[in-house]
Amino acid sequence: MTEREQSSRGGGLTSGPTMKAVVGALARRPWLWPAALAEAGRLARPGWWHRWPLLPVPDEQLWRFRMETAYGGSGEAVPEGADVVSFVAWCSTMGRWRRR
Repeated sequence: MTEREQSSRGGGLTSGPTMKAVVGALARRPWLWPAALAEAGRLARPGWWHRWPLLPVPDEQLWRFRMETAYGGSGEAVPEGADVVSFVAWCSTMGRWRRR
């Protein structure tokens, strides 16, 4: 059983394993923090500050859809650190491309 399959029990974005994967992957890469914050703002559900948890996280259905399209299964997968870094790095380069 892979690490992803073992940690997929719990699955939602605000679950411990998912937050650990996302934050852990980005914590060691401060050059990606601005892009990560921008993406958090883009993906955040509207009016996120009115609902608990008071974090700019995507809607649970959107997150499940993203995990299902990325990893298959029921959408309960926890993203791999390398995938998080790749996505945020890609978003960072796309942001530079849009400004030209």
